[in-house]
Amino acid sequence: MPKQAWTIAGFLSLLVALALAGVSAWRRGQLLDQTQSELTALQAEARQAAAQLETARQQLADNQARVEELQREKDAAAKAQQSLEQQMRAALESKDVTISELQGKLTVSILDRILFDSGEAVLKPEGEKVLEKVAAVLAHFPKRQVHVIGHTDNVPIKPSAWDRYPSNWELSTARATAAVRFLSEKMGVDPRRLGAVGYGEFHPVADNSTPEGRAQNRRIALVVLSEEKAGSDTAPTAAPIPAVHTPANPPGTNAPPEAPPPGGTTNTNPPAAATNSVPDAPK
Repeated sequence: MPKQAWTIAGFLSLLVALALAGVSAWRRGQLLDQTQSELTALQAEARQAAAQLETARQQLADNQARVEELQREKDAAAKAQQSLEQQMRAALESKDVTISELQGKLTVSILDRILFDSGEAVLKPEGEKVLEKVAAVLAHFPKRQVHVIGHTDNVPIKPSAWDRYPSNWELSTARATAAVRFLSEKMGVDPRRLGAVGYGEFHPVADNSTPEGRAQNRRIALVVLSEEKAGSDTAPTAAPIPAVHTPANPPGTNAPPEAPPPGGTTNTNPPAAATNSVPDAPK
């Protein structure tokens, strides 16, 4: 083979080698760029995961702090409730007063014989002294709300008192209101903390068929709510008084009842206890 041919063949081989080297370098460059991009993306993901982990750790720390705070509040509330009960028991120790605690509600039940005369809703001096002690204890717990609930036995109201208390509902409500007004007007308890309701004879705690049972049922209950329940509308609701439908003219008259208006009847609401008999025991 002529020398010139060898020269051309060698040159072509060199060009092929250079081309192959160039292609290899180009591929290595592409692979390097791809690897660098993937590394950058992984680093960004790692930074994002680290940030999320730090956020989770902070939330966990905040939640743990909140749990500890709630536990401290719960412990403080339990201690306050225990202190309230102890102070009430120390101030009101008497056979006529019972104190109970249930689900954050402290109930002080006072028999009516030390608060009111029979069939009356005016506080006796002895009853005022008891409520003075109650107010003194409540002064140490200014955020507590107090619901005063009146209860009676099932003995009907005396006919002579029907004009004031047509039924036991009115008597029980009047007694609860008298206690509330004394606490607010005489002892300075914030009236926004107080509420009054009458349950009449319908929430007995003893058998109304015996004098002893009726005596237990005639009472005033002061329900002291926990601070958690103080902001909610938890006042008990008394049962409604049913209307009594009678002729417009009172009994004993000879005149016919007044004619009803067109399209309707005339209803009146005389005292609900108008058919009650004379009581066999004091209210």
